[in-house]
Amino acid sequence: MNLDPVLILNACASGLLLGSFYAVAAAGLSVSFGLLDIVNIAHPALMVAAAFVISSIVGATALDPLLAALIVSPFFALFGAGLYRVYYFLFERRGDESIRGLAFFFGLMFLIEVSLLLLWGADQQWVSARYSSGVLSLGKVDFPLRMLVPSLCALATLAILFAFLKLTFIGRAVAAVAQDREALRLMGIDPVRVKTIAFALSVGLAALAGGALIVIQPVDSSSGQIFVGRLFAIVIMGGLGSLPGTVIAGLLFGVIEDLTATLLGPSWSPAVAFGLLLGFLALRPRGLLGAAT
Repeated sequence: MNLDPVLILNACASGLLLGSFYAVAAAGLSVSFGLLDIVNIAHPALMVAAAFVISSIVGATALDPLLAALIVSPFFALFGAGLYRVYYFLFERRGDESIRGLAFFFGLMFLIEVSLLLLWGADQQWVSARYSSGVLSLGKVDFPLRMLVPSLCALATLAILFAFLKLTFIGRAVAAVAQDREALRLMGIDPVRVKTIAFALSVGLAALAGGALIVIQPVDSSSGQIFVGRLFAIVIMGGLGSLPGTVIAGLLFGVIEDLTATLLGPSWSPAVAFGLLLGFLALRPRGLLGAAT
């Protein structure tokens, strides 16, 4: 085990950058799962689908992938709104959302993967941005720009999302629908419409995370499977419905993964990270900032 302080500092720095990506990737899931109680297991697959679309746009136009993500995100949000309406009509209004709804999103996940495979083939998709090979050095700590730039964009996105949920009428309505939808009805607000907007926001965030993902690493049609466990673990660890908790848990998860990979080897990273999750939930089941039940 190498305990070189410089190596550990670089691992922590890299982990924070990775954790920023995890946080923005999990933020959309925090909205759908934590606030709306919709177990959208296809969320990572939607993120990867956006990464594929962004890769094609960048290849055709030479546009920056993060700017391309801003263009793609509204279209994914519209798809998310339609997807929730289908989910509501088939399952939620009948009270079948628990098991059948989960099966619906599970099937959607595989449908997306197969579609990506048929449309783009088995080859990995990747992009090359102007900052892909650059490095920002602060003393002996290096920050690869291919991770630093998406991480800064991710943190900005999270700040805007937090302000939207806390300061706007729609944002407060999203939080309220998670607590008492009947109270919203009595106030003349349609909870189905609110949940449609919230789920659209969730899928739009998945598309923004896809833009960060394609800059950080190449992706293939099954890449979403890698993130399913991680993103759900981060949302649960942060506390259901708590965006600040999700951000903290994402950063913590990233640092633990990179430190473990540096000190023990990459194969230990998932085991240590998920082992910490299990131990953490045994001591604090409601998560870092989750509301007490």
